[in-house]
Amino acid sequence: MKEKVVLAYSGGLDTSVAIKWFANKGYDVIAYMADVGQESDFPTYEKRALKTGAKKVVVENLKEEFVRDFVFKALKANAVYESNYLLATALSRPIIAKGLVKMAQKENATYVAHGCTGKGNDQVRFEVTIGSLDPSLKIWAPVREWEMKTRQAEIDYARKHNIPIDTTKKKPYSLDVNLWGISIESGKLEDPYYEPTEDVYQITKSVKDSKSAPTYVEIEFKKGIPVKLNGKAMAGVELILKLNKIAGDAGVGRSDMVENRLVGIKSREIYEAPAGWTLMTAHKALESLVLDRELLHYKDSIALKYADLTYYGLWYTPLRESLDAFVDQTQKRVTGVAKMKLHKGNCIVVGRKSPHSLYKKELATYEEGDKFDQSLAKGFIQIWGLPYKGAYK
Repeated sequence: MKEKVVLAYSGGLDTSVAIKWFANKGYDVIAYMADVGQESDFPTYEKRALKTGAKKVVVENLKEEFVRDFVFKALKANAVYESNYLLATALSRPIIAKGLVKMAQKENATYVAHGCTGKGNDQVRFEVTIGSLDPSLKIWAPVREWEMKTRQAEIDYARKHNIPIDTTKKKPYSLDVNLWGISIESGKLEDPYYEPTEDVYQITKSVKDSKSAPTYVEIEFKKGIPVKLNGKAMAGVELILKLNKIAGDAGVGRSDMVENRLVGIKSREIYEAPAGWTLMTAHKALESLVLDRELLHYKDSIALKYADLTYYGLWYTPLRESLDAFVDQTQKRVTGVAKMKLHKGNCIVVGRKSPHSLYKKELATYEEGDKFDQSLAKGFIQIWGLPYKGAYK
């Protein structure tokens, strides 16, 4: 009886070649495709995998779970890596790896495999997650091991073995797509001084082409989770899809950064996350209304750690779960509405309200009705500054 390999299959060149490569080594290949909102042509890729030599193709719809258990957890934490990356790809890897493990267990497979290179972060995210969930599984990363060292060599292998692929011409950019955002790299973007042309961007309009009039949206949150868009109740997947269109048409959601990869190299990355940035900005605005100063400031430090853990592939770890417990406690009062103005690439908070608001107009106002006793300020300042009096005399 042949040993089985469950392969994280995308339908692209690397994993299409990997199916044949494993089959030629005598393994039964199960091609596993996780739908996290990448809008792939799954029927075509399924036929391709079977024609190439896969014994079985499994397509699993994980969109709802992805949003509920990964995206919205990161949103509640305000997790942003190095100020510019909303972690779309990083958040998708642990749920895909989880699916791989479950499928391997169901099929009694010996191996799980992925198509990641030895330079990127995704290899770490897949393998650390797999090891956390089932250390008995053996992991195979063929792109790191096989004899084909270039894309052209893979194309030649595909031709030799009649493997159907999309194109023999190198695509100008590498894309990774899911509901929460798009990652774009390689090609001319490898020059950090090169200005991206508009063909780089997939779901956001340029400032020049976006609408001249501003678009206003109201986002309602319940305990830190967005539940309504413009007064209409929506499940997470639908809300993100609609907001991606609205905010993307307003030119909102682009990031261009040189980031620090986990493996130690710097990489120039372009990201698009129109719904993500709108929701993150709205969520933080609502938190500023309902969380006290010390909690709000401390939570900012938690956000940085949460983003690092996600980026580094450490999702299934005790620390991340413990941080979730803290974050969930902070979100009990994060209920209310944020009004957003989307215009020419800008996402601006123009209003916020909550039944748990800590804002007191009678304390903040400079007009009639002011109840703040300004006579107390002198004593407060004297005590506050006492440790520093004469310190730099």
